[in-house]
Amino acid sequence: MSLSSSPLLRTLTRLRDALVPEALGLGWMPVLLLGYLLFLFMPVLVPSGGDWGGRLQWRLWPTLASIVVFLPMYFLAYRGSAMTRVLCTFGIAALGYGLMASNAFSNTYIIYAAAFVALLPGSLWTRLAMLAVLLGAYYGLSSWLAFPVFVPVLTAIISVAVFTGNYFQSETVRKRAELKLSHEEVRRLAALAERERIGRDLHDLLGHTLSLVALKSDLAGRLIERDPQAARNEIVEVSRVARDALAQVRRAVTGIRAAGLAAELASAKLLLESDGVTLRYDAHEVVVPADLETVLALALREAVTNIQRHARATLAEVSLTSTGDHVQLRIRDNGVGSAAVPGNGLSGMRERVESRGGRLRIDSTLRQGTCVEITLPLPSREEVVSAAEESAVGAT
Repeated sequence: MSLSSSPLLRTLTRLRDALVPEALGLGWMPVLLLGYLLFLFMPVLVPSGGDWGGRLQWRLWPTLASIVVFLPMYFLAYRGSAMTRVLCTFGIAALGYGLMASNAFSNTYIIYAAAFVALLPGSLWTRLAMLAVLLGAYYGLSSWLAFPVFVPVLTAIISVAVFTGNYFQSETVRKRAELKLSHEEVRRLAALAERERIGRDLHDLLGHTLSLVALKSDLAGRLIERDPQAARNEIVEVSRVARDALAQVRRAVTGIRAAGLAAELASAKLLLESDGVTLRYDAHEVVVPADLETVLALALREAVTNIQRHARATLAEVSLTSTGDHVQLRIRDNGVGSAAVPGNGLSGMRERVESRGGRLRIDSTLRQGTCVEITLPLPSREEVVSAAEESAVGAT
């Protein structure tokens, strides 16, 4: 049984998601950051000496009790509202202040609080003012307890560094969210414009034809008793016009359903680069029939979606080449790779490729990225001419 499918890991993952919302995308990081609580037990290894040591007698029970109080506030700061986060942040800082008299390393809580200050609502200057108040109070208590000067100075340096890192990380997450919303808005507007175009095309295509069908049908109805032959001629003409309209509608629907590689590449670039993944595209002069282009475009869409969701890559490369009788599309990334069983998306991709006589190869190795390679046979010149003739016959 693999580790990813073990009941223990699934249970731990559910517990983690109950403590830290999965929507934040932080994974196990908040849990791992609890390792810094070990600094609270440093007095065991580094006993205080001199006058400072005389003022501070480290005791275990206050430290353990502070951890019991800290943990609920720590996880609530991730899940609660903005006001809850503010209260938890200053509650954690208060733990650090209260523990100073019995633990010289209680500045661990001050650093945790500084990390959360960067995530509080308000402007940057508001958060900097909160950080200044938090560190100012710690400096005052340190002076009163006769801490060496390096203790509040070191605490301030680490707190500012943690604050800065969290602030820029939160800004990056916010900008990515805004970019994602912008991407979705572009898609929505593009879909709306496409629907309007389809409506105009169908109106232009069918409006005149249906009017002509109605006119000739009325004429045939009036002629059927006076001139049966002329009525039959009009009915034959109505049938011809209807078949021609049907052929035009089929061609229009085929064009609507078709997915173009150029459009999918533009969408892929926007999707990946909004997630911090660089996309490189290398294409030679390749002429691909519309039906094969649709297969390749849908395969590209599925592969790019998998890269964005699962690969954790920083670079993706797409290349399109032709050998004369075959066309090959290769999508490669430098992500974590996977040995997972293909899902419905990849299965559907394989079915579409194989239905066209092509082959799909997926090379995915852990920590070595993934390469998806689609090879499709190009139709011969005779097949292209035959298809064109059949299309012309069907139109008539």
